[in-house]
Amino acid sequence: MIPPMPATLRDRQKAATREQILRAVARLIEAGPLEDLSYAEVAKAAGVGERTVYRHFPTKEALLGAFWAWLQTQAAQADAPPVRPRPARLRDAITAPRDAQRPMRILLATDAWEPQVNGVVRTLTRVVQELREMGHTVEVVSPDQFKTFPLPTYPEIKVALGAYEPVQERFKAFEPEAVHIATEGPIGLAARRICVEWKLPFTTSYHTRFPEYVSARLPLPLAAGYAYMKWFHKPSGRLMVATPTMRDELARHGFRNISAWSRGVDTNSFHPRAEHEPDIFEGLARPVFLYVGRVAVEKNIEAFLGLNLPGTKVVVGDGPQREDLIVEHPDAKFVGAKFGDELAAHFACADVFVFPSLTDTFGLVILEAMAAGTPVAAYPAPGPIDLIPNSGAGVLAHSATEGLREACLDALKLDRSVVRAFAETFSWRACAEDFLRNLQPYPEPEKTRFWRRLRRLARVRRRPSVA
Repeated sequence: MIPPMPATLRDRQKAATREQILRAVARLIEAGPLEDLSYAEVAKAAGVGERTVYRHFPTKEALLGAFWAWLQTQAAQADAPPVRPRPARLRDAITAPRDAQRPMRILLATDAWEPQVNGVVRTLTRVVQELREMGHTVEVVSPDQFKTFPLPTYPEIKVALGAYEPVQERFKAFEPEAVHIATEGPIGLAARRICVEWKLPFTTSYHTRFPEYVSARLPLPLAAGYAYMKWFHKPSGRLMVATPTMRDELARHGFRNISAWSRGVDTNSFHPRAEHEPDIFEGLARPVFLYVGRVAVEKNIEAFLGLNLPGTKVVVGDGPQREDLIVEHPDAKFVGAKFGDELAAHFACADVFVFPSLTDTFGLVILEAMAAGTPVAAYPAPGPIDLIPNSGAGVLAHSATEGLREACLDALKLDRSVVRAFAETFSWRACAEDFLRNLQPYPEPEKTRFWRRLRRLARVRRRPSVA
């Protein structure tokens, strides 16, 4: 079936430009080797700017995939002008699997890194570790390499100053094959600007529901936050998200090129309490309902602390809201931030882990609690709603505002061995492999040509001027 013509003039113009580019690709493939196809040659043959080609097709993989689909459409149209590229060779090039074993040079730009303690940092550091063990070279550009200032209302988070030029130098020195921008802060903005200006393909990820996070702290509408996020992620070849719910939510807001990126958990570090191990909550009234994470307004901790539950509520973590909550909820136990074996022991000794957040995109602590055999009670928000149903490892509240108390009490009845078994189905190696599949490496031979030209230009600029 022939697709209908776009309705608006702008859409018709975009479709015509797209067709012009794809016809140029057909002529170039017919005339020469596929390996030598470059964006510059495609732009020249199509009579458009090279930036226009990148805007329609951010990567060579996307260009060739669209071209193959276009060929099939052309074949269905008897009156279409003939195109005569060698389809067998093209089909092989498009469908041939990328050599996942070939080591790559990967640059990761992130505003979230150690010593910050949160799920984003744990995910990124563990994925980098797995990638390096797989033989890839990973360059991390993070706030600890810059002058920083504390984020207002959140001093634990350090914001980089003057990131653009140093990040540019890191690009030149490392010459990455693939670029991933993990966050939307100053370092992420600098890396995005460089990729757009230099026409480098890159990927991004969506770790935090940033618009909701900002609206919880500042009198700004959600629409403003989503407008910024859509602008930031629009040039990305792939936007990685952790759950189907988050993917669908972003799609409804107009995001595109969304891909799945799973999460993992260290089932060796987080494990059920053995009989010989001490009970870290000994002396507290049972059952123990545990929260672990940042103590901040966007985490909705008050919804947990305000529940009428038996036993004891325990909060592990630090943050700007901690002192206020200690005053407001004197019956709860605030034990501060915990790490390593001590953190694992808090998970393992609790009776139920409570996750009241509505702004997270996944909630890595959910998997860590499950790995310890501790069932989870949560609201039906992105993350919990993708993990908990039919898992036997947790219970969801009736809605995003009601039913958390009932979920906590029902979670007490779950089999802890079933909870642990569910967590064992997640691994960090699978998470890293997902990440690799989603990357958009700079296609050959454009990569070699680009960095060679950049090095040559740098040498010319460094030459002393002749009087």
